[in-house]
Amino acid sequence: MAYSNVMDTGEAAGYMPNKQGVGMSITVERPPHGGEDPSSRAWRPHSEPVVKVGPLGRLAGFAYRRRGAVLLGWLVALIAMTGLAMTVGGDFEADYSAPKSDSSAAQQLLQQRFAARSGEEIDVVVTVAARRPDTRAEVAALFSQLARMPHVVEASSPYSSRGLVSADGTVLLGHLRLDVTDAADMPVSDTRQLLSVAENRSVDGMTVALGGQAVSAAEEAPLNSEIIGIVAAAVILLITLGSVVAAGLPILVALAGLGVSLSVIPLVALAMPVPDWSTSLAAMIGIGIGIDYVLLMITRYREWRAEGLSAERATVATVDTAGRAVVVAGSTVVISMLGLFAMGLSFMRGAAVVTIAAVLVVMVAAVTLFPALLGYVGRHVERLRLPGFGNLFSAGRTTGRGFARWAALVERRRFLAATVGVAVLVGLALPMTGVHFGFPDAGNDPAGTSTRAAYNMIESGFGAGANGPLLLVAEVSPGRGVTQLDALVTGVTATPGVAAVLPPQLNQAGDTAVITVLPVTGPQDAATGDLVRVLRDHVIPAAAEGATVHVGGVTAISLDGTANVVRRLPLLIGGVVLLSMLLLLVAFRSLVIAVKAAMLNLLSVAAAYGVVAYVLEGGWAGHLLGIDNPTPLPAFIPVLMFAILFGLSMDYEVFLISRMRESYLRTGRPGPAVTSGLAATARVITAAAAIMVVVFAAFVPSPEIFLKIIGVGLATAILVDATIVRMVLVPAVMFALGRRAWWMPPLLERILPHLHVEGHAAAHLPAAEPQRPLISTRVL
Repeated sequence: MAYSNVMDTGEAAGYMPNKQGVGMSITVERPPHGGEDPSSRAWRPHSEPVVKVGPLGRLAGFAYRRRGAVLLGWLVALIAMTGLAMTVGGDFEADYSAPKSDSSAAQQLLQQRFAARSGEEIDVVVTVAARRPDTRAEVAALFSQLARMPHVVEASSPYSSRGLVSADGTVLLGHLRLDVTDAADMPVSDTRQLLSVAENRSVDGMTVALGGQAVSAAEEAPLNSEIIGIVAAAVILLITLGSVVAAGLPILVALAGLGVSLSVIPLVALAMPVPDWSTSLAAMIGIGIGIDYVLLMITRYREWRAEGLSAERATVATVDTAGRAVVVAGSTVVISMLGLFAMGLSFMRGAAVVTIAAVLVVMVAAVTLFPALLGYVGRHVERLRLPGFGNLFSAGRTTGRGFARWAALVERRRFLAATVGVAVLVGLALPMTGVHFGFPDAGNDPAGTSTRAAYNMIESGFGAGANGPLLLVAEVSPGRGVTQLDALVTGVTATPGVAAVLPPQLNQAGDTAVITVLPVTGPQDAATGDLVRVLRDHVIPAAAEGATVHVGGVTAISLDGTANVVRRLPLLIGGVVLLSMLLLLVAFRSLVIAVKAAMLNLLSVAAAYGVVAYVLEGGWAGHLLGIDNPTPLPAFIPVLMFAILFGLSMDYEVFLISRMRESYLRTGRPGPAVTSGLAATARVITAAAAIMVVVFAAFVPSPEIFLKIIGVGLATAILVDATIVRMVLVPAVMFALGRRAWWMPPLLERILPHLHVEGHAAAHLPAAEPQRPLISTRVL
């Protein structure tokens, strides 16, 4: 007789032939409650039927059994990717100008033909109390000291041809040219040395302030938003799961995915332009969905353990059911981010690729690393429990009575609930109608910074338009010099809205000139945009005298970029919505659900837009978040938010509807299916949304205005989606539609493939037996 006993795995298994020579397996299992002794509670082992599982389930089984190899593979991947990123990774780069636009052409000419102006510049603004005989000497000493600082290759005094002195002589503007072409390449320590010089020279009635992107970067206090988000998420996980082991699994998986995905970003930068803020964006999305996905799976794992499955079988069942929902949910995020390619903007393609990489890495971690970790701690997932916590997700509680009662209330008042929910979303979206698009500038920096002080000083001395000069870049005939532009200078000077026109500057070859135009109004004023259009459409064609002239500068770049985004926005929205609907159509076999999901998601995104617009008005809400004056909204941010939010909203749609469909297929009763699905997923959706909100909200204190706005929008959208949409509108609409919610046109039913996103949960349930023996036998 042959017999094997494997006690170190927590299960004893043997094989022996019976008298007829037929193989028979003998299985003795430990209890499914964190490795407790059988005598500690009522426990009966059981026989587990052999079930047919899908590819994800088989992958989970392999990862569980070969857990050491899987963990080693992830460790090797992390080390290898990090090494590649450090040795051959590219640098961050972003071009915010609209391709083939007039402002883009002006920028390219400046870069190609004005090498002397290709370096990054720093504005040096000096104010004095009144005209003094020693002002020139003090300013000369200041610029002499600044010229000797690291990376400074040219210091243009306010009294030089490129400088400005106000009419009363109290405000002076000079410039420093650096040997770096991108502000990100300027060492922060060297910029802070410049700031130190300015501070030391601000004595005896003279104030010195520095402005420019390099200065802004040096003044930004470092904020580890990723760490703040992870710590906050860990607290929520501990409260909801109640077990240190259970709460640690989502954190471990998210951190592993974050480490690998962040190392991919420098490699992506080798192939395409990637903006510097994309690292924070990828981290934000990766951490949020990584924790959310594993939270969904650990909750389902505990349910399977409560059903009596062994740790391995519960792992396989979890990935074969909840893992499918995770893959579909992640795919919707990927599809949404792919829509950014339709915008035709290089920096958005780079941001989309790194975010997609983060999502894909997290998806792979959820279906490979998570099962491998369960191979080590799956039997002890309830260990290290916190006293008084964890009742929300305690093992064995698969439904919530409170949410079931809520579902019953929504069912009784379904039409009222739907009306109120839609009204709230529309009300939140209304401020978006008055939003002002544009690029924030130093005038929107926090009060007390050198860049904000320089901005205000320039405005007081030279007018608001001096903070956003227009650059007319002209291709002229060699030999004619600036005389070819005399008529243009005269015409621009006489144009209403122009405060001053500086003398043209020729490049060394004499074939390109730059004319600096100071508008009367500021760079964010609508009148400045009108001036750009007047110059392009009327003044330049009438007075250029054969020269090719382009209008550039920050204001022109903002106008062209906004127009480009607005023109392409329908492509993004239409493409993302249609592809997401197609995925949901295949997943849930219902045309109604796909259309309903798209409409509700659009409403939640619109509500988030409205909240962002309200905050940017600079009122009481803006002051709470560090925005103390009206701030324009960069046009690319709503586009980026739409792609992210539509994908994340679909995540919760998949989690909720997959459980409703699972119940509907099992019972054929639409009403109880909605109640069952809501009760089974409301807790995990609430906890997942809370985690996502705190992760996104951790970026709101960021000094980077782009990240602050994105953090506000994403946190608001997730909060609205998980409460008003998922808890009110979705069940109300599903109750109102009844069986019609699951209608599918016969033609589509025949031609579309079956995705089975809900999995085959019934196949994993243990066979019901009137009495389970201590040792189960199964004929092989």
